[in-house]
Amino acid sequence: MSYTAVLRTAIDESAETKTRVTRDDELMRVLDDITAAVVDCTANGRTVFFCGNGGSSTDAEHLSAELLGRFKYDRPSMSSYCLASNTAAMTAIGNDYHYDLTFARQLAGLGRKGDLLVGLSTSGNSANVVQAVLQAAEMDITTVAFTGADGGKLAGIADFTFRAPSTETARVQECHMAVGHTICEIVESTIHPRS
Repeated sequence: MSYTAVLRTAIDESAETKTRVTRDDELMRVLDDITAAVVDCTANGRTVFFCGNGGSSTDAEHLSAELLGRFKYDRPSMSSYCLASNTAAMTAIGNDYHYDLTFARQLAGLGRKGDLLVGLSTSGNSANVVQAVLQAAEMDITTVAFTGADGGKLAGIADFTFRAPSTETARVQECHMAVGHTICEIVESTIHPRS
């Protein structure tokens, strides 16, 4: 049995989703604004926070690690934290308060004015990501939402919303990672140019 046809279709769909981004002037403008906000945050020594659930949680952790560690070359670490990484905090807050507050309560304790929050949610409606964005707004923390084509609730409350042009979870998440990696590359080369 061959799986070539299914593989080809899925890979083509993923590539087409990303190509739609580069052909859409509005999406590119939003990405440029988001990149500028992340560069500004890191240039001023502030923290870029990430959050998400499920696959978006691991994507959030992955992108945070690119800033903390390195992307293409050795350079100083940049301040970044994934709010989904602390299992004890997540489970304590979820148990003692409500799961919707798992990211917002952490941000309330860790975030500072001038920081930036990136919330990843394919639907744009993840309650704990929505609550984190609302908490960030109260703290003068810039908010970025990475969503699917609809944008959901996050599109109405985040400072910047990147809507991956798909309604399929896998395609949206693949697009988020391509965009996220590119932003990390730009931030690294802008803040710490290769010597």
